[in-house]
Amino acid sequence: MGERFGLKEATIHKICEVFARYPQVHRAILYGSRAKGNYREGSDIDLVLIGNDDLNDRLLARIDMEIDDLLLPYMVDLSILSHITDPDVIDHIRRVGVVFYSRDDDRQ
Repeated sequence: MGERFGLKEATIHKICEVFARYPQVHRAILYGSRAKGNYREGSDIDLVLIGNDDLNDRLLARIDMEIDDLLLPYMVDLSILSHITDPDVIDHIRRVGVVFYSRDDDRQ
């Protein structure tokens, strides 16, 4: 298996399987160093979720717990795009963000 974003395909698949269990999650966008390609071995995985109105902080906490239960050797930082208020962060996500998971993607 290959790698994308400095992550093994198996790791990406495990995270995407968690997202797939939640119909409220439509997409996950990877941003930060892994999206830009200047990550290091221990870099965290920055993901912002896009979904319907039922995607809230409580659901985010459940998703975060499931990802934590995967015992990955990375820190995964999850947020909801509609909850981000810092315009610089939103701009960064729009500039460097890449689709990590999409409900419409047949590969999931």
